[in-house]
Amino acid sequence: MCGISGIFEYERREAFPQEVVHRMNETIVHRGPDDEGIYCGEGIGFGFRRLSIIDLAGGHQPISNEDGRLWVMLNGEIYNYPELRHELEGRGHHFATRSDTETIVHLYEEYGEDCFRRLRGMFAIALWDSQERTLLLARDRVGKKPLFYSADSKRIIFGSELKVLLAADGMPREIDREALCDYFSCGYIPAPKTIYRAARKVRPGHYLVASKGDIREVCYWDLSFAELENRTEDEWCELLQHELCEATRVRLMSDVPLGAFLSGGIDSSAVVGTMSRLMKRPVTTCSIGFEEKEFNEAGYAREVAKLFRSEHHEETVRPSALEIMDKLVWHYDEPFADSSAIPTYYVSRVARRHVTVALGGDGGDENLAGYRRYMLDYYENRLRSKVPQFVRSAVFGPLGRWYPALAWAPRFVRGKATFQSLSQTPLEGYFNSISYFRPGEKQRLFTPEFQKSLGEYNTLDVFREHYNRADTDDLLSKIQYLDIKTYLTDDILAKVDRASMAVSLEVRAPLLDHQLMEKVARIPSSLKLNGRSGKYIFKKAMSSMLPDEILHRRKQGFAIPLGQWFRQELKEMTEKTLFDSNDGILDPGFLRKIWDQHQRGHYDRSAHLWSVLMFRKWKETFAA
Repeated sequence: MCGISGIFEYERREAFPQEVVHRMNETIVHRGPDDEGIYCGEGIGFGFRRLSIIDLAGGHQPISNEDGRLWVMLNGEIYNYPELRHELEGRGHHFATRSDTETIVHLYEEYGEDCFRRLRGMFAIALWDSQERTLLLARDRVGKKPLFYSADSKRIIFGSELKVLLAADGMPREIDREALCDYFSCGYIPAPKTIYRAARKVRPGHYLVASKGDIREVCYWDLSFAELENRTEDEWCELLQHELCEATRVRLMSDVPLGAFLSGGIDSSAVVGTMSRLMKRPVTTCSIGFEEKEFNEAGYAREVAKLFRSEHHEETVRPSALEIMDKLVWHYDEPFADSSAIPTYYVSRVARRHVTVALGGDGGDENLAGYRRYMLDYYENRLRSKVPQFVRSAVFGPLGRWYPALAWAPRFVRGKATFQSLSQTPLEGYFNSISYFRPGEKQRLFTPEFQKSLGEYNTLDVFREHYNRADTDDLLSKIQYLDIKTYLTDDILAKVDRASMAVSLEVRAPLLDHQLMEKVARIPSSLKLNGRSGKYIFKKAMSSMLPDEILHRRKQGFAIPLGQWFRQELKEMTEKTLFDSNDGILDPGFLRKIWDQHQRGHYDRSAHLWSVLMFRKWKETFAA
């Protein structure tokens, strides 16, 4: 795990100045504290910061082929590089190191642009072909590793973080208004947008080819739900056990200390259990606990650690938003509203004291339908299928407008969001249910002037693009595909990457192995979500490894007492940030309304307030 930066000026024929590349590199030292590498050629500058994981002595980057025509940088890991190296050596290629990065150079020599689909791993890759004067930028299939770029008619700049692009000088900092609109719906900015109009994310499963006057984007991988396989439950269980074992095995290669995150949930516990069967020494496991009982999972993690006799490290943390907020804003580079970034940072910090590489359980919920919202969406769709659209619009639409929110009341009498959702199509209902600010509220959040500047833009269209691309009619599979393309990539994986890289920790995710994902996509939906039980077939597959109290406990999530903070330690600072100035974007009257609702305990507005606070703090930090 490392950081990359670079710049390609199309017309420049002299060597690019090293000091510019070094300045870009300096913004991401945290991603790679062990080494710096710079290559500058005619119009090209490559910068690299290294966190040494494999081939500690010989893995210096950037790295070239034998004649220096090709140069490459890799942020991430290629897990199948030993097999690729063996194949390439058989075809006459010669290697100077035993690093996985060198494999990419020779793979490109052999297969050209087709090389990326042959990689198994997590990666952001920059490859320079000096003979063709072409730059290639590639990102792994689900976006575990970030890659940003900004291009105009004269140059393209790129890097592992947005701050790299800002350090190159000359990139405009104008806010992308549509991206900001997306942010207040999603809590993150979905690719390919960034918060800046001038910058974009390379999309997962894609690569860019940049040459003079032209940038071409190519999709090299997508996840298909089209072909289901007819297997018995026992056969599916056996396949899942095998695929998880293999996905975990290839992620154990490391020349530095390696361990795992352990929350005590089914996904991280399954990964730790699998590691314990593969490793010859006890697994190093790391977890955090909280003083507040309703947020504390440490007891479950302790139970799993004891079961697998791991070398367990646990710390009780007292998260301080005031202490950590500015750090998080700086590391995330753009507004990011998922407050679980706070505990993710703390558990990464605990893990880094003991290991350099940690395996985690990310991806299980999206792949295997573990989120409670999938179950709620399933039952809403059953009702939709029995009541015609015109009836639902005529009955549930008005109920959704008139019914009070009742956020303080028991769940069974809360109906506003459900009525709103039932009056809509399946996609609209799902979008409504997961939005931070639902469409009606978002219009009131923005000032009239800002709302007018958006024209007819609607964040729902971002979701519709992915939803319609899913090659299935199954409604659960369609929202799984949607979540994998949006929430997984730009929330979950962005959160883990920035929080772990802030402390120079590499995180690997066996449940996001693309070969495992392709197999899981062939499992019928009824075996993922079975009645009210999510991850049904995965739980059955893991039942020989994990006890019932882990398999069937209520999903807790990685949460913090945000609502309480806004009434106590964050109150003064947040009120000042929200109301001491008017940015012309957010309506002060609506902000005052949701602030007062929260302070009086009438409505839990913590997620809304956090999203606004993170935007305002980002704006302060990056002077946008």
